[in-house]
Amino acid sequence: IHTFNLVIHQQQSLFMNPLGQNIRLLGDLLGEVIVRQAGPPIFDLEEEIRLLAKQWREGDESAAKQAADKVAEMSGDLSLTADIVKAFSTYFQLVNLAEEHQRIQILQQRENESFLNQEPMDESVMAAVQTLSREGFSAQQVSEMLGQMVIMPVFTAHPTESRRRTIRQILEHTAAAMRELDTAPEMRQDEIKQKIARYITLLWQSDDSRNRKPTVMDEVRNTGLYIFENTLLDVVPQLYRELELALAHTYPEFDWNVPNILRFGSWIGGDRDGNPFVTTETTESAIRAQKQLVLERYSKDIFALYEMLCPSLNRTQVNQDLIEQLSAEFTELPENELETVNRFDQEPYRQKLILIYRRLAATIAQNKLAWDVETTNPRAYQTADELLADLKTIRKSLIDNNGEILSKGRLAEVIRRVQVFGFHLASLDIRQHSARHESAIAEVFAEYGICADYASLDEEAKTALLAEQIENRRPLTAELNFSKETNETLALFRMIKTAHRKAGEQSICSYVISMTESVSDMLEVLLLASDTNLFGRIDIVPLFETVEDLNQAHNTMETIFKNTVYAGHLAERGSGQQIMIGYSDSNKDGGFLRANWMLFTAQRNIAQTCANCDVSLTLFHGRGGSIGRGGGPTNRAILAQPPESIRGRIRITEQGEVVSSRYTHNEIARRHLQQLFNAVICSSGVRPDFPDLDRWATVVDSVSQIAFEKYRSLVEKEEFIGYFQTATPIDQIDQLNLGSRPSRRKSTKSINDLRAIPWVFAWTQSRTNIPSWYGVGTGFSTWIEAGKADGLAELQDMYRKWPFFKSVLNNVHLGLGRADMDIAKFYSELVSAPYGEEIYNNIRDEFELSRKWLLAITQHDDVLDSERWLQHSIRMRNPYVDPINFIQVALLERFRETEDPQDREQIQKVIIESINGIAAGLQNVG
Repeated sequence: IHTFNLVIHQQQSLFMNPLGQNIRLLGDLLGEVIVRQAGPPIFDLEEEIRLLAKQWREGDESAAKQAADKVAEMSGDLSLTADIVKAFSTYFQLVNLAEEHQRIQILQQRENESFLNQEPMDESVMAAVQTLSREGFSAQQVSEMLGQMVIMPVFTAHPTESRRRTIRQILEHTAAAMRELDTAPEMRQDEIKQKIARYITLLWQSDDSRNRKPTVMDEVRNTGLYIFENTLLDVVPQLYRELELALAHTYPEFDWNVPNILRFGSWIGGDRDGNPFVTTETTESAIRAQKQLVLERYSKDIFALYEMLCPSLNRTQVNQDLIEQLSAEFTELPENELETVNRFDQEPYRQKLILIYRRLAATIAQNKLAWDVETTNPRAYQTADELLADLKTIRKSLIDNNGEILSKGRLAEVIRRVQVFGFHLASLDIRQHSARHESAIAEVFAEYGICADYASLDEEAKTALLAEQIENRRPLTAELNFSKETNETLALFRMIKTAHRKAGEQSICSYVISMTESVSDMLEVLLLASDTNLFGRIDIVPLFETVEDLNQAHNTMETIFKNTVYAGHLAERGSGQQIMIGYSDSNKDGGFLRANWMLFTAQRNIAQTCANCDVSLTLFHGRGGSIGRGGGPTNRAILAQPPESIRGRIRITEQGEVVSSRYTHNEIARRHLQQLFNAVICSSGVRPDFPDLDRWATVVDSVSQIAFEKYRSLVEKEEFIGYFQTATPIDQIDQLNLGSRPSRRKSTKSINDLRAIPWVFAWTQSRTNIPSWYGVGTGFSTWIEAGKADGLAELQDMYRKWPFFKSVLNNVHLGLGRADMDIAKFYSELVSAPYGEEIYNNIRDEFELSRKWLLAITQHDDVLDSERWLQHSIRMRNPYVDPINFIQVALLERFRETEDPQDREQIQKVIIESINGIAAGLQNVG
């Protein structure tokens, strides 16, 4: 059997050899599985197509036609085609696993080297703390800085994870077997390889795609709860311990009490913008599921502590307040429970932990009751603070009685876990579109004769009327006797109030308003909140998404800060304001360069406005996973933001395949969070001064405006929607069952109504990638040609000195590096002449122009020269991804020519499998 793997060149560095060996091993095992499961002819055909793709990449133009002809001939046999797609898709799943395995090994190796060299690892927590020390910050200043700091990753249900949980679990078992293989004696190697072969067989025999859309609660369980249960509940206390050690090492004279800096948020079960399946019932279920998970984890923790903490009164003392607490609690215990507890009358810590365990059991039982059941178990903990107080009583007694070493380790981890995760696990954000609030307010006002046609009022009249109604504290919505849509909106605020009572105010802290355009959009939510006694009890978070809204965001915020009613609400929130900026829709609206510049400018202006109004700002970055949706290395992006915009406080979305890649494994999750800590801490210290910033801003504003006009000239072409619909698999992406949410806000074919994720996903599949680079070339070339002779030199200087500009252009490198105009051409040929060729040529010419000027400004010889590992990975993967692209194009053509419904259904299934395969090969979705 020929080895089914990447070509690993001998001149690769030594650290790459284990990766090559693992890929060869997995490839060989996959080859054997294919032969056993599908037969040698399938394997031989796959190899033939792969070799033709490789020859084409090496310069043989005829090989592409041969491959295309072979695929077109093969596409008549859907079973055969499905097997070939499955072969390539499974291969990429295994390659990705091998690369992840290697990444973990490299992280461990670097940590060991750092320890041996007594130097902090780059982008680590220790490196950040030592940076502050070098910059001259005292321990007291750092303590105050940490006291104001907020770092909150927010997990969203945005559908960009194309793998089923079943497939992810099989791959995790395979990864565990790979780790086992690393350390197993030679006599067990074959046995473990057979175990891996069994997992690969499971991959071959399992469906990659979901046969139905996941429900909202599927998303809660499979994404949100899964990550916390398997990774974060363990990793987060470790990270805090790293911070404590770094602070103690750098400032040994200071008595540190590290506050809760890192917290977590979620949109899964709370994001109802365009998702009719998120109801008040599902939001309640999501919160209860989160609480259930964290309570069950605490029960396991307490049981482990019970087994460990066995100091006896015969050997040591305990604090009197612990004895008094136990005596008081014993009086409340049933007789049958007293007998059990009294067995440990010489081990009071165990007695206390038994009582804590049983109180948690009562809390778990109470949480299983729906919120409309008002019974309360007196033994249940009502708040996480009550549990925390019990644990701190144990800790203080240990410290006071020669057991300080016992107060650290597991007990300290449990205390930190409760401090961070409480009973809520993650704060669930509510998100709704601004139009829903306006329609609800309009209906309520009309019903009670307050205003017959609220929607027709101008902005000034709206804000005045809303302020008047907020100040008049009479309830407007005592009865839900409105339309179904309005009743749902009003019931949501009642549910938030109940959530605060049942799960604590941390359970829901933020209400995000999509497509915020004006002050009235925010006051409408404040009125609905006030009507449910939530005035000052929840953050009202505007989300500015379009280029125009970003441009006006600071004016909107300045106006609302001056509004007396809103100022009263803000005062009760500690004068803190969250403001969310959207990367996805701004990019779809304005193109890559203009969106990035508007986001940067908006942050500067918003930060200045908040400072002028004495408001503490927390920016909420709505970043996607792909470059076209604001993705890229998070830590670099934070350090590239305007210095005044972070100030130690940041919320940032994590979603889809990014959640899986960053949070599935403890080592990788810890490294990502280390980098996040590092970036926020460093951005809170001394930031570089840029004397030429005003001039540079003028340059980027001009260049991005030109790029914007170029981008709009493409997407506004009359034929462009047709091109997009035909030259990408967008219709099949709609059927992919990625998430519970529909891919469009409305049932139209307008790009404005299409969500940013499928927009980016479709262009990624066709290898065109225009959301991450289109317009850049025209922007730079036109500006240079119209300006002074040394324009290129100035841009080069900006790239060297300005982190924002460097970050943006490095992301363009990533976008161009993952695009491929030769593959895109095959997709363009699906479009009828002449406009298919015309639009493709437009895109290709802009690609070449963007590449030319990017290399000139960054002074690199080739795209991705700054990321050699990725450059190499893409080149090595191309001969394996290309065949799936060829197959997808052939199937799309056949699908569109076929009228028989059954044939179309079968073809579409294989197209969907090809989408999964390309996504795995490119390691990029939406």
